[in-house]
Amino acid sequence: MDEIDNQSRSRTIQTDQTVQSDSQSNEKKGHKDDKDIKKARNFDFMAMFHEARQTAKERTLNNIVADSDLADIIEPEIESQSKTSPVPSPATKISSTKSPVTKVMDNDSNSAIEDSEDEIGPSLPSDFTNDFKTETRITPNPQDDEMNDNSGDDSFIGPPIPTVLSMMSAETSENTDRDHDSDEDDEAEDDENPLTKIPQSHEIILNHGAKTVSALALDPSGARLVTGSFDFDVKLWDFAGMDTSLRSFRSLRPSECHQIKGLEYSITGDTLLVVAGNAQAKIIDRDGFEVMECVKGDQYLVDQASTKGHTASLNSGCWNPKLKEEFLTCANDCTLRLWDVNKPLKHKNIIKTKSTGGRKTIPTSCTYSLDGRYIVAGCNDGSIQLWDYNKHTYVNVAIQNKNAHMNGSDITCLRFSYDGRTLASRGGDDTLKLWDIRSFQKPLNIARNLDNRFPMTDCIFSPDDKLVVTGVSLQKNQTEGKIVFLDRESLAVVKEMHVSESSTIRVLWHPKLNQMVVGCGDGLVKLYYDPKKSHRGAMLCMVKRERKVKQAEIVAAQNIITPYALPMFRQGRPTSTRKFDEKVRKDPVKSHRPDLPVSGPGTGGRVGAKGATLSQYVAQQIVSRKPDPFEKDPRAAILRHAKEASENPYWIDPAYKKTQPNPVFRETEDDEDDKKDEDEPGPIWKKKKLQ
Repeated sequence: MDEIDNQSRSRTIQTDQTVQSDSQSNEKKGHKDDKDIKKARNFDFMAMFHEARQTAKERTLNNIVADSDLADIIEPEIESQSKTSPVPSPATKISSTKSPVTKVMDNDSNSAIEDSEDEIGPSLPSDFTNDFKTETRITPNPQDDEMNDNSGDDSFIGPPIPTVLSMMSAETSENTDRDHDSDEDDEAEDDENPLTKIPQSHEIILNHGAKTVSALALDPSGARLVTGSFDFDVKLWDFAGMDTSLRSFRSLRPSECHQIKGLEYSITGDTLLVVAGNAQAKIIDRDGFEVMECVKGDQYLVDQASTKGHTASLNSGCWNPKLKEEFLTCANDCTLRLWDVNKPLKHKNIIKTKSTGGRKTIPTSCTYSLDGRYIVAGCNDGSIQLWDYNKHTYVNVAIQNKNAHMNGSDITCLRFSYDGRTLASRGGDDTLKLWDIRSFQKPLNIARNLDNRFPMTDCIFSPDDKLVVTGVSLQKNQTEGKIVFLDRESLAVVKEMHVSESSTIRVLWHPKLNQMVVGCGDGLVKLYYDPKKSHRGAMLCMVKRERKVKQAEIVAAQNIITPYALPMFRQGRPTSTRKFDEKVRKDPVKSHRPDLPVSGPGTGGRVGAKGATLSQYVAQQIVSRKPDPFEKDPRAAILRHAKEASENPYWIDPAYKKTQPNPVFRETEDDEDDKKDEDEPGPIWKKKKLQ
C-alpha cells in the first residue's frame, strides 16, 4: 500500500509539473499578443481544486468544534474501525484524541511535509484519489483499475459513517415517515368526514325586516342573494358591491300586499321567479325590473283546463333545469301549470292533481328532477305524485305514493339529491323522509320529531350528498332555533347548529361557494362561511370598509342667471357648495348655533325651564325678583332720576339750551290756600267787625 501511495504521489507531482509548464508557455504566448489582442482568462483546475479542498477543511473544523459534545459517543466506534481497517482515514485521526482540533493541525503539518508544496490539508480519501487519478493519469495502470473496482459505489466519498450515526439517521427517517403517514391519514379522515366541510366558523347577519323570512335564492354564480318575507318586500343583496354595512342595494314589492312564498333564479341567473300569495307569478331581472307577469284565469269556469292561468293563490314554483324559458307553478286551484317566458298570456300546459278517490287535492310544493325527466308534486293529502315530462298529456301519474306523509298535512319541500337517485320530502307531520324513485312505495329512512310550523320549511342536500339539512320550528316557550344535519344513509342526527332565537325556515347551501344561508322567523338572514373552505360570495364584502355617508351638496338659494348682465351685477353659476359654506361660516348670524330643544314641558315660547305654562312662569318671575320701593308711587319712581337728568342732560336740554326760557313753576298748594283765605271774605258771621 505504501508503494501504491508513493506511485500516486509521484504521478500527481508529474501532472502538476506538466500543468505548470503548460501554463508558463501560455503566459509567454500571452505576453506577445497583449499588444494586439486582450488576454483570455485561464482556468487553472488544480488551483481551483486546492482552494476548494482548503474551504472543505475549514468547514470540517467548524463542524467538529460544534459537534465536540458527540466526540465521547463516536470515539469507541471509530477506534474499533481503526483496528480493523489497515489504512487510517482522516476522520479517525481527528476523532482518536481528546482535542480534535490540535490533531487536525498535526495532520496538516505532516501532510504538508510528505506532499508537495502545492498540496494543503490532510490526505484525501482513497476512493476520491482513485477517481481523481482515473481522470488525470496519462498512462493506464491495471492496479489502479483494480482499486477502483474494489472501491464500491462511485457516489460514496469519504470514510464510512459510524454505526451510531447511521442508526440515529435511520430512526429519524422512520419517525419522519411515520409522521408523514399519520398526516396523510388525518387528511384522508378529514376528507371522508362530511362534518369537516360544514362552513360555520364565520357568521354574517343580514337584516331583512321584522317579519318571517319566507324565501331565499342565490344565483348560480353566487354573486347575488335575494330574500323575501311576509312583509311583502323582496330585497336584493350584491356581495361584490356591498361593504361591511351590509345594506341591500334594492328593495321592491313585486306583488303589492301579498306574502312572498318562493324565489328562484333561472339556470342562467339572468331572471328571477317570484311566487307570492296571489294567483299571478312574476319574472323580474337581476336588477328587480319586471320582465313578465302570468295571466290570471277565469275563476267562474269549472274546468281548470279552460282557463288561461291560475285562479287561486300560489304555493310554490321552480325553473326547468334543462329549458331556461320554462318554469312550473302550483296553486290552491288544484293544478300545476307550465309556463313559457315568451308567452305570458296563457300557460303552456296544465296538470291536475287528484287524490285516491279521484277528487281534487291541493299541491303544496313542486319541483323538477335534475335531469328534467319527472315533474314532482307534494299534495296536502300526504301523497307525492310524479309525471313523466316526455308525455305531454300529463293525464296519468307515472309514479305516486298515496301515503307518503300524514293526510291533511302540507308537504313543505321536495328536493332531489345531486346524483338524482334520492328524493327528500319535508312534511308538516314533523318528519323528513328519503325516497328511491325505483322503489317508491317504501321510504329509505325516516327522521321524526322535526317540528315544522311553516308551509315553506326547506330540506336540502350537502354538496357532497352525504348530509341532509333542514330547519326546525320552535314550540311555545322555546328560544333556541337551529338547523339539523342528518346522515343520508341512516337519517341520524349528526350535528345541530344553533342559529337564532326563532324558528329556522329556509336553508341554502351553495355548492360552488360552500356557504350556507339560513332564513329565520325574526326577519334575520344568517350567512355562514369558512375562509379556508369557502370561496368568494360573502367574503368579498367583509374585506371592504364601510363607506362614509356623503351629505348631498344642494345649493341653498336659487340664483337668478342673467347671462347679459353687467359685470358688476353678474353672478357666477355655482359648481359646488364648498365656497358657499365658507362664506356662511364667516357670517356670525348664519353660523350661530341654534338653541337646543327644550326638555320637558314647554313649546315655542321656551318656558319649559321655568314652568309648564305662562302663568307659572310669571308667578316664578314675580317671586324671584327683588321688591321695588317705588312700585306703588310711580311719580316718585320717575323723580328719582330728576337729579341725574338735571346734572347730565342728554335728551332734551342740550337741544334747547340756547332758546329755552326760564321755567316758571306753579306755586305750591299751601301758598295758594293762604291767599284764598285772605281774599275770600268768608261768611258774614266770620267777618271782623269794624270799630
